[in-house]
Amino acid sequence: QVRLIESGGGSVQAGGSLRLSCAASGRTFSNYAVAWFRQAPGKEREFVAAISSSLYTYYVDSVKGRFTISRDNAKNMVYLEMNSLKLEDTAIYSCAATGLGGIITTIPEYGYWGQGTQVTVSS
Repeated sequence: QVRLIESGGGSVQAGGSLRLSCAASGRTFSNYAVAWFRQAPGKEREFVAAISSSLYTYYVDSVKGRFTISRDNAKNMVYLEMNSLKLEDTAIYSCAATGLGGIITTIPEYGYWGQGTQVTVSS
């Protein structure tokens, strides 16, 4: 079992930065792949970034070069560093974990989800 709790959301002006954190419980967290998804108002949840158990990373094209996903297995933490934020980055961001270990970009494979944290980017 893995429990996930996100933090670090907030309001920021366009061009600004935020760092989201995802705190995980579970002794075998290092074996899990973790991803960030986001859901904007009126839109479907979409994949943002993932990090595998082997520390491979993958990003959706719209955030490449701006967002960085990382993990600290000793602390059971995953982070999403978001720079050069745009209005269209406004959404509820959720972290999710899967025991599959590799890079997974689709929702059904993730069995563990946090409650989400709001990110609002304004002009």
